[in-house]
Amino acid sequence: MKYSSPNPYLTRYKGNPILQGKDFPHEYGIRHVFNSGMIKYKGKYLMMCRTEDHRLRDRFWIAESSDGYKFKPRPAPVKMPMGNKEFQDYTYNGEVYYDPRITFIDGKYYIIHSCHSSHTCRLSLLETEDFEKFKWRGFICEPDNRNGVLFPEKFNGLYCRMDRPNTDANIGDIWVSYSPDLIHWGQSRCVVRNSQLRWSWGKIGPGSVPIRTKEGWLCIFHSVYTVCNYQFVYNLGVMLLDLKDPSKCIAMCDDMILSPEMDYELHGQTPSVVFTAGHILEDDGEIKIYYGGADTVMCVATTTLKTLLDACHNRIKAPDHTPLMPFGRK
Repeated sequence: MKYSSPNPYLTRYKGNPILQGKDFPHEYGIRHVFNSGMIKYKGKYLMMCRTEDHRLRDRFWIAESSDGYKFKPRPAPVKMPMGNKEFQDYTYNGEVYYDPRITFIDGKYYIIHSCHSSHTCRLSLLETEDFEKFKWRGFICEPDNRNGVLFPEKFNGLYCRMDRPNTDANIGDIWVSYSPDLIHWGQSRCVVRNSQLRWSWGKIGPGSVPIRTKEGWLCIFHSVYTVCNYQFVYNLGVMLLDLKDPSKCIAMCDDMILSPEMDYELHGQTPSVVFTAGHILEDDGEIKIYYGGADTVMCVATTTLKTLLDACHNRIKAPDHTPLMPFGRK
């Protein structure tokens, strides 16, 4: 498909995809780049890329841009804590880690990312002050959890994290937990259940770092439904959480704000996927949402803070809008 259906929520960049495997140094054999974290650092757009090579080994890689659209990868990938036996043992010898989300808090940049081993998925934490040297803080949850996102503020002196436990009993819901030190977590509460969304029949999960607004914490998330051949389709949605208690969802858009339609979203390593782990909020209220297309390339779409807030309150209706099951279905 060379066009997308009318979308009142955001606009895809006409130059998508903005970053591909071929843009990285040839000697590393990078095939795919997707699901990358974003931050503004020293006046530049900094993308912490998830990349995969021809052996499907994961690497994090920093790419930079002056305009948010044209990115140049650094000469070499991020140096991970390969000398740490615990990290190596839980990442298939340091080869399977992915989906970084970057949060600036307490004067440092923290990156929550997923790791995988025979014990399933687990969240890990990196820390940096300059995006040159990275310190591994350790694992921050039990096995079978992914999509960790750290809030950029504390609540009653505690750090707060959104995530998506993967246990059969959980059925793919979004939760929040609290911590005094970023390592030990508890006071877990369910935020949104997968069953509350008409257009999510499989699982939901946090996307990029929550945005503080006067109306609440604006959160972009992903949802998954299945089609008749049991193929997963990944989409993006948006919701508002209470400013003082982020375990309370106070508003949610009835519609998907982005679903796979373009060739670079429909065809690739994992067909029919749009997945975000990062955005940039500009001073004028524009939001650049960076997302992986089909687990193969990086893309960007633009919107505004006002548009997404209106979407959460369902003040915007898509063309030929069919009312969905109202938020709150149990």
